Amino acid sequence: MTKEINSAIKDQMTTVDQTVIEFKNVYKSFGNNAVLRGINLSVKKGENLVILGRSGSGKSIAIKCLVGLIKTDKGKILVSGTDITQLNESELNTIRRRVGFLFQNGALYDSMTVRENLTFTLAHNNKELTADEVESSVVESLENVGLAEAINQMPSELSGGMRKRVGLARALIIKPEIILYDEPTSGLDPITSREIIELILEIQKKFKTTSIIITHDLACAKLTGNNVMIIKDGVIHAEGNYESLSNSNDKWVRSFLT
Repeated sequence: MTKEINSAIKDQMTTVDQTVIEFKNVYKSFGNNAVLRGINLSVKKGENLVILGRSGSGKSIAIKCLVGLIKTDKGKILVSGTDITQLNESELNTIRRRVGFLFQNGALYDSMTVRENLTFTLAHNNKELTADEVESSVVESLENVGLAEAINQMPSELSGGMRKRVGLARALIIKPEIILYDEPTSGLDPITSREIIELILEIQKKFKTTSIIITHDLACAKLTGNNVMIIKDGVIHAEGNYESLSNSNDKWVRSFLT
């Protein structure tokens, strides 16, 4: 099954205008709290999809469902045509190796240097690399985010923006086809936020990644999103580019973006 998944994904990813990610009527509740109430969305190859919504609206839950960290109650989640809700843990890990995840706080291991954080991730995903190949990949990933000089530093020595960059380097080191960004500019000053936004755009252009960006930052949404969706009451309430949503006839949508 794992080989079949790998083959299917590779074949599908070569298709022009391929839909890489698709949610079909996805539901998720926690006890009596219904968070996702029939989410439908799709993301095409090379596209940045921004998902907006109030706190607790289910944005982060949706992307955790996408990589199987949280199990859905109902519905399908397709990654390059494979329904991940039907996979076992081993098969899910095959999908996860193609997905980079930038967590809200960077989620670095505090007891490891920057080099060790990246090495650990790469070794976990590819056990066949030589030490020289691992080191080369670590340096390359840090260069891609402009932080090669931080390779021997500890996370505690880094600023918030630098930790986000290292987190992004760690996501990039596995050469993902998909990147999931969870509040990439949260807690950053405006200048550093702009740098992260520019980096997201550079990565999309250079690596042709397909991405979902969860954010409360309207500047981030406006600048990075090829498509923008707004979650309300557990469903996609509005969809379009940022400009069209800003001029929507729906007063709630307009108010959300101001």
